[in-house]
Amino acid sequence: MTFEEAVSDFPMDKINTIFPKGEYTFYHLLEHIRRTQADILNFIKSKDYKEPHWPDDYWPEKSKRATEDEWENTIGSFLKDREELNNIINDPATDLYAKIAHGTGHTIFREILVVSDHNAYHIGEFAIMRQELEVWGKSHK
Repeated sequence: MTFEEAVSDFPMDKINTIFPKGEYTFYHLLEHIRRTQADILNFIKSKDYKEPHWPDDYWPEKSKRATEDEWENTIGSFLKDREELNNIINDPATDLYAKIAHGTGHTIFREILVVSDHNAYHIGEFAIMRQELEVWGKSHK
């Protein structure tokens, strides 16, 4: 399932709903995915990279109640950053196996694998949360 399929036709009145036996909302999860991907993109690109504090900088505050605009901005920012990662991967000048100069020995290839795995895991989790709360649209198969 793609990110776009997972978030398609999501009911706005449920973005701040915590799923059963969960600790965070649909918005919290999407914002976590976005923040983590943005961090990895920043690590790949920026010589001045500063590692965010775990877990505080990777998740919104538990009390955070998102607006529809914040929800849409999270989705848009995720897609923009994913596009930028794809551009890095597809750029013939990118040496995927070279160590990131300001890193500790990690390569761009390794970082792409990390972000891909992280995104896939949480997009699957998001889909399960939707199923559990029965908030799939009519178009979902």
